[in-house]
Amino acid sequence: MGSAVAMRVLSLFIFFALLCFPSESRFLSENPNHGNTSAHELLRVHGFPPGLIPRNVLGYSLNDATGEFALDLGDSCRVNLPPDNYLAAYSRKLTGKLQDGRIAELDGIRVRAFFRWWSITGIRSSGDDLVFEVGVASAKYPSRNFNASLECEGRKST
Repeated sequence: MGSAVAMRVLSLFIFFALLCFPSESRFLSENPNHGNTSAHELLRVHGFPPGLIPRNVLGYSLNDATGEFALDLGDSCRVNLPPDNYLAAYSRKLTGKLQDGRIAELDGIRVRAFFRWWSITGIRSSGDDLVFEVGVASAKYPSRNFNASLECEGRKST
């Protein structure tokens, strides 16, 4: 009798744990083979240069079925983006959907231009160029400008 009650309690605990932490648990369980691939290498596989994200990536999760990802930088970060040296601010966590040649529903990167901050909502790879989407507007830059990952200002990368 006691073991049946214990099993129910354990089942409820596991159920509530999965409800409380659904996205990270789901991502990690659906992509166990990404453990040896760095986030920078994963960008290359999907047609992007590694310099879109700074060097200090602590880890990431990717749902292979949907392309949803979460990238952990550990702390917020600022870098100067080439070629025009726009100041970019990265949140400690970036999220979005990764597909071949496209990053959609991007959240966590803002760039300072024309005296205000703009959220980059998507990035497309178009031949030798990258197209950065900011709402309904976009800007195109050569992808070679992002071949090297940048170091965060004011801190050491790992």
